Amino acid sequence: MAVPARHTSKQKKRSRRGHIKLTVPAMHYDATTGEYRLSHRVSPKGYYKGRQVVTESNSSDNN
Repeated sequence: MAVPARHTSKQKKRSRRGHIKLTVPAMHYDATTGEYRLSHRVSPKGYYKGRQVVTESNSSDNN
């Protein structure tokens, strides 16, 4: 059977909700491009692990 809300102490309530929080994304400085980016992902300029893996193309070529 459920316990009435007024019988649940503040400490019990807060400890139960202790895991509900925002997490900070794992970002690091990329020396190749000089920008910060998410770990294990290609940078916006197309670099990964110090070498270019994606080349930039004109958006008009996609049509």
